[in-house]
Amino acid sequence: MGEALAPVRDRVVIATKFGLIDESGEYQWSSRPELIRSTVDGSLARLGVETIDLLYQHRVDPKTPIEEVAGAVKDLIAAGKVRHFDLSEAGASTIRRAHSLQPVTAVQSEYSLWYRKPEDEVLPTCEELGIGFVPFSPLGRGFLTGTIDERTVFADNDNRNENPQFTSDSRRHN
Repeated sequence: MGEALAPVRDRVVIATKFGLIDESGEYQWSSRPELIRSTVDGSLARLGVETIDLLYQHRVDPKTPIEEVAGAVKDLIAAGKVRHFDLSEAGASTIRRAHSLQPVTAVQSEYSLWYRKPEDEVLPTCEELGIGFVPFSPLGRGFLTGTIDERTVFADNDNRNENPQFTSDSRRHN
């Protein structure tokens, strides 16, 4: 479920996300506080650790107010299960609202020469509030590598099939 290990100095930093899979195991945004708690407990058990260093909300859940999300993570931090609260693909207003309840350590967002929208509001907000920024897809989901053209065929399970930037016409145009 997005869990990653990255060596840092003499220990490993544990980063994981919540909010992509609901209680039934289906891929659906869900960041209800009780689901956040059970997801964290499950990750701690599977990873065999006592604390998650970086806990990201996978995407903002339109059904759960960010204040409830931040409050649930704040409780997990107070319980020693989580060290830092992080967001992924959040807008400036959401970042500010979350940060006012529980400091946000990092914001992850798509960012590349091809997709620079974070420059409008997200990067200035992160800079103002002292929040780190973690870009993903810096090579434009592979497009900027020069290996993708209008003839490229993606595997059936490749999410680029659902992205308007990757239609054959868009690839030919770009």
